[in-house]
Amino acid sequence: MDAIQVENLSKRYGAVLAVDDISFAAPTGATVGLLGGNGAGKTTTIAMLLGLLVPTSGRITVLGHDMAKDRFAALARMNFSSPYVALPSRLTVRENMRVYGHLYDVARVDDRIAVLARELDLGPILDRPAGQLSAGQKTRVALAKALINRPELLLLDEPTASLDPDTGDLVRTWLEQYRTESGCTILLASHNMAEVERLCSHVVMLKQGKVVDRGSPDELLTRYGRHDLEAVFLDIARDRRQAIPA
Repeated sequence: MDAIQVENLSKRYGAVLAVDDISFAAPTGATVGLLGGNGAGKTTTIAMLLGLLVPTSGRITVLGHDMAKDRFAALARMNFSSPYVALPSRLTVRENMRVYGHLYDVARVDDRIAVLARELDLGPILDRPAGQLSAGQKTRVALAKALINRPELLLLDEPTASLDPDTGDLVRTWLEQYRTESGCTILLASHNMAEVERLCSHVVMLKQGKVVDRGSPDELLTRYGRHDLEAVFLDIARDRRQAIPA
């Protein structure tokens, strides 16, 4: 079973069609990249996958559950991370993680926090208010929050944004290890093409709300005759190659 199945999904805001009849799947245990420039529809798609937005049309199935009818059964088994979504600023990192741990009914939540603090190097900031963290620290805390319930499906929006190269590499290594050990499926929205090449077995390219190409990183490199995904991304963004029918 695919962890995510998206069928003919659209989202309209008045005259604006933010997501235009897209379909794709994320195989269980895989890391799938959802790529596109600003305004391509990535964030809107993720919001619909989380049940935060109601689709105008189409169907979403997550972990075997129809999100229009049974989304809470899926939400308990998934999580989301974005450095652009702020945690309550007056609560400390530890307090924020406890809140999310209790929301997900995590057993022995303090032990889980201790494990994540060690693995993501949060020890020195656990008792610091979230509002006093640097951008890179907020990114690591957001990821820890998303892992508090050991999710089977992890939706990541720019997971290494604002991280220095060394910390970013550690986070990517940790994500690879977590996926391998847990069998978790990851949907990754990122503008870091080197990160996508490293982590993703499959890529879905969006432009102006439509799927314009898809395939493994190697397949896309061969198709476009390029040596890296950044060049492929630019070809698609600048219409250097006609879109492939989805």
